[in-house]
Amino acid sequence: MIIDMNRKPVFFIFSGLPGVGKTTLSKALAVQYHAAFFRIDTIEHGIKELCSFFVQGEGYRLTERIVKDNLLIKNNVVIDCCNPYEFIRKEWSDLGLECNAINIRIEIVCTDKREHKERVEKRESDIQGFEVPSWEEVEAKEYEAWETDVIRIETSGKSEEESIEELINKVKIKVKDFA
Repeated sequence: MIIDMNRKPVFFIFSGLPGVGKTTLSKALAVQYHAAFFRIDTIEHGIKELCSFFVQGEGYRLTERIVKDNLLIKNNVVIDCCNPYEFIRKEWSDLGLECNAINIRIEIVCTDKREHKERVEKRESDIQGFEVPSWEEVEAKEYEAWETDVIRIETSGKSEEESIEELINKVKIKVKDFA
């Protein structure tokens, strides 16, 4: 198989609070686009578990390096993380531009507070040894509004399948804009 070195990889930059459906949707998109999948929770928990120290920005920094390696060899990449601040989102976008990738920014929201709370409270971790945040921790989390072009998916009142279909359709339109 010969790789088209002129092809631009697609870099899907997810954001959203815990419990909104971000991981479910980012995994579905990774499968759809045959993309490398990087989940900050998995990486940060691994660092904490293996190195026995409190993790802050190290997970993001390590992931940036691995994402860059993948984008440079033309792999599509999905990054699943909260991305609560505009400066972090800009760093991801700048990395994509540096690697000549198509940046697709995606925000997942659940604006129905009751539904969001219920999801958070019923949620179980799929990462061994990782503790999911409580509703109080999610409510206390800082999260800045997006200042750039973003695909926003509202998951309240929808099934996973409906949200995935909406996301894939919106991404197809966006990717065509770059063709």
